[in-house]
Amino acid sequence: MEGVTILVVDDEFRMRKLVKDFLLKEDCTVLEAGDGEEAIKVFNENKEKINLILLDVMMPKLDGWSVLRQIRQESKVPVIMLTARGEEQDELFGFELGVDEYISKPFSPKILVARIKAILNRTEEKKNENKNYGGIEINTEGRTVTVDGKQIELSLREYELLKYLLDNENVALSRDKILNNVWNYDYYGDSRTIDSHIKKIRHKLGKKGKYIKTIRGVGYKFEVK
Repeated sequence: MEGVTILVVDDEFRMRKLVKDFLLKEDCTVLEAGDGEEAIKVFNENKEKINLILLDVMMPKLDGWSVLRQIRQESKVPVIMLTARGEEQDELFGFELGVDEYISKPFSPKILVARIKAILNRTEEKKNENKNYGGIEINTEGRTVTVDGKQIELSLREYELLKYLLDNENVALSRDKILNNVWNYDYYGDSRTIDSHIKKIRHKLGKKGKYIKTIRGVGYKFEVK
């Protein structure tokens, strides 16, 4: 991961050091913050070069949710939330705010690095390619989506889910297949998180949202008809 800059935000020094040591072995540049306010400061000073953020939930001054809200007002940089909590409701809340990954402590640093690589691989686009699907146009280099010429705002996960549906136009996709390909690892949470993301995407697509068909007992299909 040479050339990748990652911001690690955690109030526990030992946790930051553990993660930092593993990332340095991957040739990453690591920035650190010990609380929410410092995280915002470091992000604002380095926003143009930060490729991903590891963000703890429970922190002094500003918690992870508050930091995430501020970052999402101006950036779609991938964010992995680190938390000691493991409740499903917290996980769903994180996805609602635009979290790209959610990892409960304690975790394996090797698994964390693997998931970081997976997210970075998905967000790295090598070609500037525009495709139009019934008025929905996707630009893979800029990672933008427009509907009838008007750009819509999508979180990273929403973008990747929509892109996967578009890439498999007219194909019925099961929820398991969507999880494996979009979330890119074995996801043990409730598959209803897909339904939540689909609902948001349909709303943002407006009238074009009808192109995302629900296949009862299976999952979803993108079909322009």
